[in-house]
Amino acid sequence: MNLKKSIYHIQVADLLRDMIMTGSLKEGDKINENKLCQSIGVSKTPLREALRVLSVEGLIELVPNRGAFVTQPEFSEIREMFDVMILLEGFCARTACEKMTQKDFSQLEKIHDRLEQQCANQDQEGYIRVNHQYHSFVQELAGNQNLNQIIDGLRKKILLYRFQSLNAPGRMAESIQEHRLLLEVFRQRDHLKAEALMQNHLKRQLTTLEDLVQQLETAP
Repeated sequence: MNLKKSIYHIQVADLLRDMIMTGSLKEGDKINENKLCQSIGVSKTPLREALRVLSVEGLIELVPNRGAFVTQPEFSEIREMFDVMILLEGFCARTACEKMTQKDFSQLEKIHDRLEQQCANQDQEGYIRVNHQYHSFVQELAGNQNLNQIIDGLRKKILLYRFQSLNAPGRMAESIQEHRLLLEVFRQRDHLKAEALMQNHLKRQLTTLEDLVQQLETAP
């Protein structure tokens, strides 16, 4: 993997987060620091700083004298994170809709078109990345810097679970339909509907995850 040796620890954290999201690193895996440093071209200092970041997010467990292991938060924690995101992203959608210019909407429409293409290709990884861009842009349009910092942290934490929700049969098709409805209310500048639809979008993701977890728990 061709990364610059001067890469910052935040970029390393993003890379590790992607590896966990896509399954390159699985729950229970021990982080092989020497191998990972060699493959991405960094020293141990930024890697260890990145591991500390991910430990705060609950994606990595740092065990004294044993090393770093991939882990996951309890589902109750995931549910709490989604509950907060539902409220905050709903607020962002409403505020963005109120402030949106035609130029802003045109940019949102372009992102939506890319999302449609990823869905047509059934590219799960590509879909979640464009989806991340979509939600980040709506958040940016809301224009609240303090809120940005809070949501950015939560979004990174739940990105893995948004990806996992797409494993459910039919969920990608449901998701893109929810985005189509969102785009239409943004077009109409209906800020109250935008808030309600954004909240429902995240609620559906949470419900899908709850169903997947229940299936895993009851599987023989």
